[in-house]
Amino acid sequence: MEDGTVNGYEMDTPKNITIKGILSLLMESIDNNNHSRRVISLGMGDPTAHSCFHTTHVAQDAVVDALQSDKFNGYAPTVGLPQTRRAIAEYLSRDLPYKLSSDDVFITSGCTQAIDVALAMLARPGANILLPRPGFPIYELCAAFRHLEVRHFDLLPEKGWEVDLDAIEALADQNTVALVIINPGNPCGNVYSYQHLKKIAETAEKLKTLVIADEVYGHLAFGRNPFVPMGVFGSIVPVLTLGSLSKRWIVPGWRLGWFVTSDPSGMFRNPKVVERIKKYFDILGGPATFIQAAVPGILELTDEVFFKRTINILKQSSDICCDRIKEIPCISCPCKPEGSMAVMMKLNHSLLEDISDDIDFCFKLAREECVIILPGTAVGLKNWLRITFAVDPVSLEEALGRVKSFCLRHSKQFERY
Repeated sequence: MEDGTVNGYEMDTPKNITIKGILSLLMESIDNNNHSRRVISLGMGDPTAHSCFHTTHVAQDAVVDALQSDKFNGYAPTVGLPQTRRAIAEYLSRDLPYKLSSDDVFITSGCTQAIDVALAMLARPGANILLPRPGFPIYELCAAFRHLEVRHFDLLPEKGWEVDLDAIEALADQNTVALVIINPGNPCGNVYSYQHLKKIAETAEKLKTLVIADEVYGHLAFGRNPFVPMGVFGSIVPVLTLGSLSKRWIVPGWRLGWFVTSDPSGMFRNPKVVERIKKYFDILGGPATFIQAAVPGILELTDEVFFKRTINILKQSSDICCDRIKEIPCISCPCKPEGSMAVMMKLNHSLLEDISDDIDFCFKLAREECVIILPGTAVGLKNWLRITFAVDPVSLEEALGRVKSFCLRHSKQFERY
């Protein structure tokens, strides 16, 4: 294999930007030899780097018990342990007007693998998929590998990042296989109302396409709208629900996710569809068996105090983020976050000297201030910034103070004495 070819055939590699890829480049741009300050990252949605965010002892004890039982050292069924599938079905059914069964649930290595499964199951020649802009770039990358055409619909900041339903109707055609909804929103921090989600479901039903509901941040809501699962509207339109333990339980490294057919009308119970999904799972490697075995205890025994503590810290951090950004003229926040762990901020680079765009801003910020922020281009919006606020308050205050100093130093109005 040389120069991207295998046996004389050129191998196409998707050119898509990934969050981890651009964050790695930002980290590499920092010259640690010239800085005594620590690096503070507001770029990655992994709160475990901060001591104020930690999982519950219930989750830890459940994993230890499963491991020490010596019963879960072998292979699990490729679709997941039966007790794990049943527990997740019961957990998700708490918020639905119908009951899921264990047959509706398939266990994945995190939500990222669930995304890949969803797109793999829907891909066919000539098909297209509707993705939100801004969004989560893994969808574009998976679509590129599956040769799925991507069509973007805008999220509207002036309406709290609601979906542009008119755009969806204009974009969809007979080859549209799904539209993707991320709620609570990454990267925007929005939480959709019941009424808006119902309109999305009705639009999808009108267009005869299904909905992929990315709910990896499910229940992480701290604003005016409570979290409503898209599966609530499964009787209107078939829904593929994707989720994981990662965010709500603060264990992204455990890689325990799920792919769920939220479809009381039964479209996904067609034997051929079920067999296709099962066959695909035969070639996947799921989460470690002992992690799967811990899930029933984790879902059943975690108390509300743990969840409320996480929500309170996220609310406090999001408030700090928005308040400090108000002190920086070249950055604005059109919509205060109401959920998830990130928010989109608009960059007015015209107020800055020698800053050409959001990517230039982020690389110079990293080099000069040892602060990592994700450029909006990485999630589909040029000259915006995605800031992750799942950071301990002291570090967040310090990081945003450095951003303010950076912007002041590069400001066109800054007078040098």
